[in-house]
Amino acid sequence: MGRLERRKRRKAGKALRYSLLSIVLAAGLWSLLVVGLYFYAKTTGPPSVAVSQSTILYSAGDEPIGEHHSGEKRYWQPLDKIAPDAIDATIAIEDRKFFSHNGFDFKRIAGAVVADIQAMAKVQGASTISQQYARNLYLSHDKTWSRKFNEALYTVRLEWNYDKDTILEGYLNTIYYGHGAYGIEAASQFYFDKAAEDLTLAEAAMLAGIPKSPSGYSPVDYYDNAKDRQELILDEMISNGAISEAEADEAKLEEIKVTGIHADETEDLAPYFQDAVWAELEGEIGLEPHYLKYGGLKIYTTLDPEKQKIAEEIMSEVVPEKSKIEVGFAALNPKNGYVEALIGGKDYDSSPFNRMTQAVRQPGSTLKPILYTAALEHGFTPATTMRSEPTTFTYDNGNSEYSPLNFNHKFANDDITLAQALAISDNIYAVKTHEFLGHNVLSQAGKRFGLETKIDNRPAAALGTSEVVPLQMVNAYNVFANGGKRTKPVFVRRVETADGKVIYEHKEKPVKAVDSDIAFVMSHMLTGTFDPALNDYSTVTGITLLNEKSREYGAKSGTTNSDQWMIGFSPSLTAGIWTGYDEGTEITLSEDKAISKLVWIRFMERALEGSKEEYFVPPDGVVAVTIDPHSGLLSSEECEGQRTAYFLSKTEPVEACSNQTGEEGEAPGEPVMTPPEEPEEIEEADADTWFLDRWF
Repeated sequence: MGRLERRKRRKAGKALRYSLLSIVLAAGLWSLLVVGLYFYAKTTGPPSVAVSQSTILYSAGDEPIGEHHSGEKRYWQPLDKIAPDAIDATIAIEDRKFFSHNGFDFKRIAGAVVADIQAMAKVQGASTISQQYARNLYLSHDKTWSRKFNEALYTVRLEWNYDKDTILEGYLNTIYYGHGAYGIEAASQFYFDKAAEDLTLAEAAMLAGIPKSPSGYSPVDYYDNAKDRQELILDEMISNGAISEAEADEAKLEEIKVTGIHADETEDLAPYFQDAVWAELEGEIGLEPHYLKYGGLKIYTTLDPEKQKIAEEIMSEVVPEKSKIEVGFAALNPKNGYVEALIGGKDYDSSPFNRMTQAVRQPGSTLKPILYTAALEHGFTPATTMRSEPTTFTYDNGNSEYSPLNFNHKFANDDITLAQALAISDNIYAVKTHEFLGHNVLSQAGKRFGLETKIDNRPAAALGTSEVVPLQMVNAYNVFANGGKRTKPVFVRRVETADGKVIYEHKEKPVKAVDSDIAFVMSHMLTGTFDPALNDYSTVTGITLLNEKSREYGAKSGTTNSDQWMIGFSPSLTAGIWTGYDEGTEITLSEDKAISKLVWIRFMERALEGSKEEYFVPPDGVVAVTIDPHSGLLSSEECEGQRTAYFLSKTEPVEACSNQTGEEGEAPGEPVMTPPEEPEEIEEADADTWFLDRWF
């Protein structure tokens, strides 16, 4: 062997050693890189895959009424709630090797690098589904090398901490499909008005083509482009073995109906109600505000859209457009306190302040039924008489005086019954009752009826001078309609997470506030608001509504200088309205004074139209008798008027009326002078305070 040959062999051996060393070094470096990436992925832990999701509000009938999101309309769906064809179409066009690679398709990456170098710019993508998911979660969509490097790091963390199904599910729920729809569920609802699990093969292929260019491949704006890409994807699905040629041909011929409407776009429905829902969720239920609005929750409310629509229509009919009068209205189910309709003002856009839930106003005479319920508990009956005449009351240890007036300064100057005093809203009778019982009795009764504001101890408190939250005042009348059981106003029935887990459900049951017999007696007395038989020196307060009234209601109006109220109920519906000026100025215009009663009666009539008429059914502990409504004694031929009245058993009158009745001595219906036996234990009842100074 010559010297030259030996030299060649030495060079070849040296080259081989260098090649082997290079391979070993490259393998070592690659191993170090892999090990380093592994430790990086494991030490940094799994990245958060939480994203903002749309929270949807549902009505009492489980129909969408509103939605909140952070600008990305998204409804998360698990893989088993997504049509398999949609999954296959996405994989076929976006990442055919998704289930076999570890996050990167190096062959595609190499091809993309060559194309970028040739163009001297970032022109071709080779991102896998995992890379795109990482970009959607954590990064911008800028085409820069630094972004690609960070994307790779996030991809490693995703791939080495989550399984393929989790990554695929996340991708399908975060990718942008155009028109504000993020995720396949929102896109499916927008483009085809159906859930993602119900997509046909043709629809799934068209949907899978949109993310490449949400504006350019939108079937709403560029149907032909979308159709061309759909057919390309169907061909890719054939190549991928996902479908047959026959299935693809059939899908290509399918006529697709594109709607282009977001199904849950109902933010304008009952905005005051929706605000009250958030307040209840954040306050009483205690859910975190950001989680509430963007956590993909399903909030099932108590709203009855039909009743809400009726209330809003009547408001627009009755309330003068140019008037500065404000309104607050609520309708509730007396059995459970569910708020079925709510209006917090004339115009939400002008003033989102909710006058039913956030304001405090004087209730006026709408407070009297609570006072008179306490009176029934302390021995009064519908036939109890006291004298209505100008009276001056002293209080504050004799240092102050109060001289209430009646409407139009009219007084009976004679005895009137409790039933009549309630129907014509006599103020003297109310204040005398308040003084007779003792001031703490009304205050404690208010608490039992769910009023959280304080009722003061002055004589005028009997006439509703202490402020109340309007919704609480309306809800108090549920006690009468619900047989003495108190509810609280409820806006939310149930809250579920995006995956259907129930995290809140309303289960509170009504509690006993008043004896059921007494509640019925008061309920029936409140029907006297519409009974002309109780007219005397004044007229019943609901007389102007008789032409519009077609069924039995219990109700009471209330008036102060700056407030007008009407609250009433049937056995299945309680409704109330407050009207007044935000500044608290006096209501002087006659059209403004008439609003509350008109809105109330028209709402009740339309809301109950077509339903079977309901009646207040007397319990076993009461008896019905026909009385002379003016004297409170049994009706007879000698007296002109008559009205059926209900009494607690053994408290009904036994003497018939006559033209001479009441000329001498006390009428049989006057309050007893000693405390009666206590009724059944009533929640929160306070000790009795009896005053013997009565005015007859």
